[in-house]
Amino acid sequence: MSPFRVGRGRGMRRRTPLKARLLIAAVLAVVALMSYYSSMDENPITGERQPVGMNEKQEIAMGLQALPQMVNQHGGLYASEQAQQRLDQIGTRLLAALDKKLAKENRQNPYPFEFHLLADDQMINAFALPGGQVFVTHALYRQLTTEGQVAGVVGHEIGHVLARHGAERLAKQKLTEGLSGAVGVAGGDMQSAQMARAIGQMINMKYGRDDELESDRWGVRLMADAGYDPRSMIDVMKVLDRASQGGGQPEFLSTHPKPANRIEYITVVIREVFPNGVSGNLEP
Repeated sequence: MSPFRVGRGRGMRRRTPLKARLLIAAVLAVVALMSYYSSMDENPITGERQPVGMNEKQEIAMGLQALPQMVNQHGGLYASEQAQQRLDQIGTRLLAALDKKLAKENRQNPYPFEFHLLADDQMINAFALPGGQVFVTHALYRQLTTEGQVAGVVGHEIGHVLARHGAERLAKQKLTEGLSGAVGVAGGDMQSAQMARAIGQMINMKYGRDDELESDRWGVRLMADAGYDPRSMIDVMKVLDRASQGGGQPEFLSTHPKPANRIEYITVVIREVFPNGVSGNLEP
């Protein structure tokens, strides 16, 4: 027998047939889709059904668990009791207006909100964790000149929690990973898997931008109900626009719409809420 016979050695693998790969990929995709749609739950605030990766108690627990880490990452809490009290008062006022509105619909807010002013003087940012932990960096806070502007930032972040964006994103992430895995199996090579992951990332970015606009809508409505002039949110967008200095990533590759586009959207929402014009007795 010739020593040069070509055969299956230890270092050689037989490629899985295309038909088998497609069958496995189809099973993975079906499982991912079934898991996603079986995670539907009713939002206690809106009454709408939405796919979520955790229940309200799990959201609250996750937020509390991540709280110390978020504070440490931003240099601790800002050392001003007066500023923190002001942030608490504005947040409480927004939530009181929400509770009053929910009571008329026999609904109740399940999230124990807490507001944290972070010491970070470099990063202009505000964000919220699932379950009601809301954060504003001092770098952003010090540029907000009116209570209405602070309310716009806080109302937007409250909106993320009420819309359950964190829980939704977890469910969508699981779906994306499942579908990406199916595409990778069907392609049968590393390039297909990488392409699938890239597609998945683009899908999640789109969801991120939609979440931001939905939270802007929440911000406008919460401000109006609490007696703040929602046009103050436009001033906040101008602050963010100046901070970006007109640069940053193209909107298509960003999880946040550009401030100019958000101004346009907020203006539309304000017109919907105040079809006869914004009342003159609202606090700026």
